[in-house]
Amino acid sequence: MMLPGRILPPLLLLVLLLGPTAPCSPQPNATHLVCTEPTLSTFPSGLPPTIVAISVEFTALATLLPAALAGLPRLQELHLSSNRLTTLPEALLHPVPTLRVLDLTDNLLADLPAGIFASSGHLRHLVLRGNRLQELQPAWFQHLPRLRWLNLAANTLAEVPPAVFRPLQSLRSLDLSHNRLASLAPGALAGLQALERLDLEGNRLGTLPPAAFAPAPALRFLFLQDNELRALPAGIFTPLHHLHVLDLARNRLRALELPPRPPGPVLDLDISGNPWVCECPLLALLRRAAPRLTAARDTLCASPARYRGQEVAAVSRAGDTGCEPKRDGQRLLDP
Repeated sequence: MMLPGRILPPLLLLVLLLGPTAPCSPQPNATHLVCTEPTLSTFPSGLPPTIVAISVEFTALATLLPAALAGLPRLQELHLSSNRLTTLPEALLHPVPTLRVLDLTDNLLADLPAGIFASSGHLRHLVLRGNRLQELQPAWFQHLPRLRWLNLAANTLAEVPPAVFRPLQSLRSLDLSHNRLASLAPGALAGLQALERLDLEGNRLGTLPPAAFAPAPALRFLFLQDNELRALPAGIFTPLHHLHVLDLARNRLRALELPPRPPGPVLDLDISGNPWVCECPLLALLRRAAPRLTAARDTLCASPARYRGQEVAAVSRAGDTGCEPKRDGQRLLDP
């Protein structure tokens, strides 16, 4: 109700006469649309064909129509994180074959249609982090030869089927952290010749096959922290001549094997939070390889008794008279 003697500003008067405008309405000839309206439940419509990037995030959006992206031939980026999406229509991405970035972080997706990416041959970045995916379907990845970044973290994946990623010949980064992986099947990484970064942090891995990383010889960053690894197979890191960062923190490892070290930067290694057996093999290995230990204050010896609670790096640097060569060329072992 207008108070007596008061005149409404012209703009406010126009709003009252026309009624509320639709949230996230695009401007004509716009190239970008950003919408974070919490009450939005319907994907914006009537978008101009000039749009190249859409960000509809932190809204109440729960469904998408199959034609939601129709008429957007130039679309390259689609960010739909932090919504309430439970399903996606199989034809959703068919009208946007130039799409390069798709971010679906923090939705409620338990599955994806088999042909969802059938027309997405130009996709470079795919983020599915923080959903409810339980299984990986090989059909998802059959048409993504240019994909470079795949984030599947924080789902409920219990396994990685052999060769499921084989079509991803351009993949550089694969994030499988914080799932429910208890093991890694032989051939799980088959085809990933270009892979440089692999994140398996925060799973339930108790063991790894001896050739787990052989299909990915270009690996430079490998994250295995916060698992349940008790031992590493002999030679598991042998194919990894380019490894720069190796994180084995907070497992149950007692002995260590390191990847080969060609000339170049030292290995950035975190082995903290494991019950290390500080006997001759481990001490000699660390002295010979001289890696840079991070979080050294938590890298402690669990045994033998005389080293229990001491830092592994300090014991290694100090040497151990019990490991000196004997006259017959053999080494003494700690009791």
